[in-house]
Amino acid sequence: MTKKQQAVWAVEALKKEYPDAICSLTYTEPLQLLIATRLSAQCTDARVNLVTPALFERFPTLDAFCDGPVEDIEEIIRSCGLYKTKARDIYAMCNKLRSDYHGVVPDTVEELTKLPGVGRKTANLVVGDIYHKPAVVTDTHCIRICGRLGLSEGKDPLKVEKQLREVLPMEEANDFCHRLVLHGRAVCDARKPKCDICCMRTFCKFAKETVVEAAKEGKK
Repeated sequence: MTKKQQAVWAVEALKKEYPDAICSLTYTEPLQLLIATRLSAQCTDARVNLVTPALFERFPTLDAFCDGPVEDIEEIIRSCGLYKTKARDIYAMCNKLRSDYHGVVPDTVEELTKLPGVGRKTANLVVGDIYHKPAVVTDTHCIRICGRLGLSEGKDPLKVEKQLREVLPMEEANDFCHRLVLHGRAVCDARKPKCDICCMRTFCKFAKETVVEAAKEGKK
């Protein structure tokens, strides 16, 4: 079995298990997704979704964010953690969008990563969800699960992204990454993965190794 074959099996298994592949962040326009994703760094999506309604009510437009003050952004997003850095990034990001991009969120990873506070994870999410281009969002769930499956090696997001781009059917990649988040929360936990109920256990490297180890322990 090649990694490409395994990747197709993983895509199909997760598609059957989680038919609805949607971003867990709440947004209504590109700028809101960009900002919500920045807020999600070292913070849960659930917490971000509690904070953004008040944020977008106070700052309903790009110009509103540009006009600040940044202290108001800080106060609203305080519970998301790293609020001073995130507020500064959001303020700078919005001003750069207005000055360099005519207020339009770019549609490529290359341009998006030129914005303050925007890394490849955020850029890929925006490119995939907003512009429906092939994208690989290498968040913690993606890196952990694909590593366990044997589709990728290491924990460096860029290296994992490159590895997955070589094996995934790219037309499925964006939805696949959303489903990995759902699967990571429900089954493939970082500490105690539920391999016995996993829809990918028959072709997962980690699950097979776990079964072997359990068998060895049983013989002792």
